[in-house]
Amino acid sequence: MARTDFRSVDEYIATHPEAVQAVLERVRGAIRKAVPRAEEVISYQIPAYKLDGGTVIYFAGWKEHYSVYPATARVVEALADDLAPYQLSKGTIRFPLSRPVPVRLIARIAKLRAEETVERAADKGARSKARPGAGPRGG
Repeated sequence: MARTDFRSVDEYIATHPEAVQAVLERVRGAIRKAVPRAEEVISYQIPAYKLDGGTVIYFAGWKEHYSVYPATARVVEALADDLAPYQLSKGTIRFPLSRPVPVRLIARIAKLRAEETVERAADKGARSKARPGAGPRGG
């Protein structure tokens, strides 16, 4: 996968072998169904989904696995039992290409990440409104 100027998720997926393309399309479908309002983009040269100005989730295909990012503390804690069979490291969840795509688990990860993203956006909005001098001036 030498190409790194992808303009769409379709272009990204098309650079993988056919069997991997099918897996990545299942991952893509699970995310899109779980977070239908999210905008599908390419970020850091991999597929990403954005909502309310923040990135919800990324995925990428590799030689022997595909990954979903970020595996935040909240995601790992909430889904610990379901994630146990998979490799977790540095905010990454790795799924082997040799096993069926855990569509429901990926959807649950995407939904949790969407909640985190929306909450973070709301917190930012609340903080900016609460800053001194940010509101109308009396006079």
